[in-house]
Amino acid sequence: MTQWERLQQLDTVYSQRAFDLYNRDEFPMEVRHYLAHWIEGQDWERASRDSSQAAFLFQVLLENLDNQFSRFAQERDSFLLQRNFRRYKQNFQKYQEEPYTLANIIHWFLVKEREILNDAELAQQVSTLKARDNIRCLEEQQDEFDFKYQTHLMDCEAKKMQAEGLQKMLNALDKCRKNFLSDISTMLDAADVLRSVLIDEELVDWKWRQQKSCIGAPDDTSLEHLEKWFTQIIECMFQLQKFLQKLDELVGKMTYENDPIPVRKPPLKSRVDTLLTNLIKSSFVVETQPSMPQGRGSLVLRTNVQFSVKVRLLYKVSELNHVMKVTVSVNKFRKFNVLGTLSKALNMAESMNGGMVADFRHLTLKDQKVGGGGKGINDLSLSVTEELHRIIFQTQFDYQGLSVPLETFSLPVVVISNSSQQQSAWASVLWFNMLCSDPEFFETSPAATWPQFGEMLSWQFLSCGKRGLDNDQLETLAIKLFGKQQSYDNCKISWTKFSKENLPDTNFSLWVWLDGILTLVKLYLSDLWSDGSIMGFVSKGKERLLLKKKQNGTFLLRFSESIKDGGITFSWVQYANDGTPSVQTVKPFTSTDLKQIALPDILCNFRMMIAENIPVNPLCYLYPNTPKDQAFGKYYSEKTGEENPYLKYLKTKLVFVSKE
Repeated sequence: MTQWERLQQLDTVYSQRAFDLYNRDEFPMEVRHYLAHWIEGQDWERASRDSSQAAFLFQVLLENLDNQFSRFAQERDSFLLQRNFRRYKQNFQKYQEEPYTLANIIHWFLVKEREILNDAELAQQVSTLKARDNIRCLEEQQDEFDFKYQTHLMDCEAKKMQAEGLQKMLNALDKCRKNFLSDISTMLDAADVLRSVLIDEELVDWKWRQQKSCIGAPDDTSLEHLEKWFTQIIECMFQLQKFLQKLDELVGKMTYENDPIPVRKPPLKSRVDTLLTNLIKSSFVVETQPSMPQGRGSLVLRTNVQFSVKVRLLYKVSELNHVMKVTVSVNKFRKFNVLGTLSKALNMAESMNGGMVADFRHLTLKDQKVGGGGKGINDLSLSVTEELHRIIFQTQFDYQGLSVPLETFSLPVVVISNSSQQQSAWASVLWFNMLCSDPEFFETSPAATWPQFGEMLSWQFLSCGKRGLDNDQLETLAIKLFGKQQSYDNCKISWTKFSKENLPDTNFSLWVWLDGILTLVKLYLSDLWSDGSIMGFVSKGKERLLLKKKQNGTFLLRFSESIKDGGITFSWVQYANDGTPSVQTVKPFTSTDLKQIALPDILCNFRMMIAENIPVNPLCYLYPNTPKDQAFGKYYSEKTGEENPYLKYLKTKLVFVSKE
C-alpha cells in the first residue's frame, strides 16, 4: 500500500490534516494522487541536492503529466482533470532552471505526510494504553460485595441462603481483579514496544540527523513530534501508576485468601517504574549543540569566547515549569573552567512552542593550567584540534513520587585557543560526525568510504553555496583521490590523507585545498555556485575534451588545483583559421582579486590582445551553450564596458593568457 493510500484511510482528524497540507499552490493534490506510485518511488531528498538527478526527475515528471493528460483525453468525464493537468505542467515549467527547488518541495510534502501518518499511528497505539473503565467496575463490584457481606454478617438467619450468592460474588470479584491485572500487564507490553520504537529507533534516528546537520546536512532536526510522543506515553505510564496505587486502596478495604493483587501488583509496579525511568532519562536531550555566534559551525569552541547551547526535556508538563535546575560542566583531556550562568531552570518561555527548555547563551571556557602544559590526561599523540570534549548537563526529575537523576551530553566539541586552529578543528568535527559517535575517536580513527566522504563534501558546498556537488563533480574528486575506477563505493580515505598528508606536487593537504575553495565560494561566489554557473571540479584533460567539441568562445569556470587558499579560473576554446581548436586558460583569481572586483564583472570586461593590439573579449558562451550575458547579466555592476571603474584594473591585470 502506498503512503498516499494509507493517508486516505486515516480518521477524519488526520485526513483533514492531509487535506490542509495540500491546500497550497506548490504541489497540487491531484498530481500527488494520480502519480502516487511514481512519486513515492523516487529519491527526492537526493534530487534536492543533486542538480543532475533533479533535472532527470523533472523531465520524467513532465512526461508523466503528459501521459496522464492523454489518459484523461480518452475518458468522457475527465475534461476538467485534463484541463487542470495542462495547467499543472505549465506551472511546473518555472522550475526548468532550478529543478532541485521542485525536488525539495516534493520531498517536503512527503516528509509532512509521514509526520501525519506517524501521529495517527501513535494516537492509535497510545489509545491502547489509555485508562479503561475496568478500575471503576472493579471498585463498584467490590463495594457491592462488601455491602452484602456486611449485611450477611448482621443477619444470621439468612447466612445459609446468602452464602452461595456471596461466594459467587467473591468469585466474580476475584476474576475481575485478575482480569484487571492482566489488562495492566498487556498495556505494559504495548508500552514497552512503543518505548523501544521511540528510544531505540526514533530518538536514535533524530540524534543521527542532528549529528549530520551539524556538518551541513539538510536534515530536519525539529523535536516537536518526539516531544509529543514522549509526553503522551509518559502520561499514560503515570496513569497506570495511579491505577496500581488504587489497587492498594482496594486491598486496604478488603482482601481474601489467594487475593491476586498482593502477589501480582509489585512486579507490575516495578515494570511501570522501569519504563518511566527509561523514558524520562531518554527524554533529556541537547536540542541545539554548542556553537559560537561568529564561529565556522557548531562544535568548535574557542577559549575565552562566549558560546551557546540548549537542552530540552521532551516530557512537556506545566507542573515542572521553572522547577528543574540544569547544571553545566565539561569533561576530558584539558581542564577547563566553565564561566557564565552555569545553572538554569527548564522553562516553557524559552522555546517557540512552549517546550521545557534551558537555553545557555553566555557560557565561556577558560583553560585551567595544570602540570604538563595544561594537557591534563591527553594522549600526547593527539593535537589540540583532535581532542574531543563533551559538555555535560545534569538535573533532577522529581514528580508524582518518581525521583530520577538526569544527565545528557553534547556531541564532542573541539576547543581551540586561536583562530588559526579553526580550519583543522573544523576538519576534526567533519570527520568525527561523518563516521561515528565514539569520543575516543581519533585514537583509533577509522577510514571513510567514498560514499560517506563524498556526501559530507556535498553538504559543505550546500551550506556555503546553497548547492551540493553533482555526480560529475564528485566523480572528478574521486578520480583525483583514487584514480579511474569502475566503482568508488569500496574506496576509502584515511584521516591522515584527508587532513595531514600533502596532495601530490603541493605543500598543502586535501582539506586545506577544499576549505580554501569553500571559503572562496562562501565569500565571493555563492550566487554563481548556487545557480550552477561554476563547473568547479573538472580535470584539465576533461576540460579540453569538453570545450573542443563546442563553438568558438565557449568557456567554463573551474577551481584551481594549485592554490592553497582557493582560486577560480576560466578556460575557453578558440579556433585557428584552419579550424584547429585550442583551449586557453587565465591565471586563477583568488580572494585578493575577487575582493576588488566581482567575477561576473571580470567575465564581462575581460580582454585579450589580438593582432594590431585590439582588445577582444573571447568569452561568448558559458558551457554548454548559454550566452554569457544571459548567464551572468543579472550579476553585472550597474556600469559596464568603458564606463566600468574597474576597467583600468582589468586592462592592466587580466590581459595575460597562457596556452594549456
